[in-house]
Amino acid sequence: MNPSLYNAVRSGLLDCLNLKKEESLLIVTDDDTREVGEAFYQAGKEWSRHAHLLCMPTAQVNGQEPEPSIAQLMTRYDVVVCPTQKSMTHTDARRNACKAGARVATLPGITTDVFIRTMQADYNAIAERTYQMSALLEKGRVVKITTALGTNLTLPIGDMPVISSTGLIREKGKGGNLPSGESFLCPVEGESYGTLVVDASFAGVGTLTEPITIEIEKGHATTFRGGEQARVLEQQLRAFGEAGLVVAELGVGTNESATISGLILEDEKVFGTIHIAFGNNISMGGHNNVGIHLDGVVLKPNMWIDDQQVIKEGDWLVK
Repeated sequence: MNPSLYNAVRSGLLDCLNLKKEESLLIVTDDDTREVGEAFYQAGKEWSRHAHLLCMPTAQVNGQEPEPSIAQLMTRYDVVVCPTQKSMTHTDARRNACKAGARVATLPGITTDVFIRTMQADYNAIAERTYQMSALLEKGRVVKITTALGTNLTLPIGDMPVISSTGLIREKGKGGNLPSGESFLCPVEGESYGTLVVDASFAGVGTLTEPITIEIEKGHATTFRGGEQARVLEQQLRAFGEAGLVVAELGVGTNESATISGLILEDEKVFGTIHIAFGNNISMGGHNNVGIHLDGVVLKPNMWIDDQQVIKEGDWLVK
């Protein structure tokens, strides 16, 4: 195995997931991400009681449930790693595995290059920064975001739970992304409003060739503008009816090693960005259980929590 890939897997399994020799390990991968899945399996055999590799057909959309037999199998292991082309993060399969006590890492869309680069990050520093932003969000009631390109979005957050995705998935029943680095929550359902201009990337379409402008009323996307990519995005979300248009997530990136690559797994973690997602919000305390979850990343945002500005054109004002 490539030494750089071996070191990245070692960081993921031993540092982030705290895999122990007496534990069992399951890798769920697909045809498009099998190289990373195979690397986890080969290395995992050294560091676990037994490791199994399961390769399935690539899903059609982010948030699509795997076959019931796969979902059931995920509940029977101590550690589950999911390098798949489409995200399993917001699935019942992942949630039920965590409820059963598994530590689950999802790596939607992962590539070997991105995996090697991002797993070199200092995840203890990322955790500290993530907890800092989460503490501010926990005290707030309303978030406002603006950008020079025209974003002017208000997101009531009330008492919604704030989730710190640090990449350190060391406790029984925990789940998260690898690579990671974000503080996120589900805005109060039905209350977000304003204009969102996404200029970096969007899950389902990749790096944007021109910004996508989305009008939001009563917590739902109503109109999309921005050329062919906007049309494709709208088509994907509307395929799930009104549930696909629900504002599902506000996230703040905290990973200084991440860069905009067109892979949403990495893009949404970039330090100094925010992201807004539409669709499934069950994993964040919401009630919209739909088979899609698509995030859009915004560069150089201004962000206020209540009356306190915490980000100015992508620069954090909190220390």
